[in-house]
Amino acid sequence: MKQPSTEAISKQISALLDDPTTTHGLARTLRAAAKEIELHQHHHASTRAYPDGRISATPDKVQIGGGSHRINGFFNIDAIPPADLLWDVREGIPLHDNTVQTLFSEHFLEHIDYPRSAKHYAREAHRVLAPGGQLITGVPDAAFVLAQYPVAPEQAAEMIERWYANRDCHCDINTYLDLINYVFRDQDDDPVYNPHYWAYDHDKLVQLFTEAGFRTVEPWPFDPKMANPKRQWGSVYVIAIGP
Repeated sequence: MKQPSTEAISKQISALLDDPTTTHGLARTLRAAAKEIELHQHHHASTRAYPDGRISATPDKVQIGGGSHRINGFFNIDAIPPADLLWDVREGIPLHDNTVQTLFSEHFLEHIDYPRSAKHYAREAHRVLAPGGQLITGVPDAAFVLAQYPVAPEQAAEMIERWYANRDCHCDINTYLDLINYVFRDQDDDPVYNPHYWAYDHDKLVQLFTEAGFRTVEPWPFDPKMANPKRQWGSVYVIAIGP
């Protein structure tokens, strides 16, 4: 029996999402499935061009999951456009061993599942880095968020303004614990934003990358020429040195 194509499944999902009788719970599941189908389609198109999982180019500076934030001189790999290469790095980094001098990601790691995808990504990063290469990683800082708990809602105003100024969730942040939940599980029911799957602090990043084989993991001095200045506040960055 022939299996339906992803295009056919996407049409069925769209029809169900447009159906007013579709329940809230099913709609949440369908939106998540629609996102994954889109990622799969992009990834599958790229794997047809590179069936062995390695691209022919050997860029020495690579950004993972940069979205619209581009860094001069960096090759950008992301699961969704715009990117130099559309690839789902949960399935591996499509680069050759020991070739990358700098691998950078910012507010990406929390968007992939832990432990399977996060630990696989850390091992893949270690594999592709050249001897002495640098893995630079920035994530929302769980320690920063939790250190202020408990506080009154008005004391969280700066965090809400910086992180959620353009969002429609303000009326649902009624306590500081609501804000913590948004930081750790951001927009799980939103058709646009991708959820956060895991919380990280400095110690967790050190453990993750040390386990993957990195010999040193230290705080990274924020560089606005590379990182997005809007991300600095409330984030933690580390630099891990490769083999």
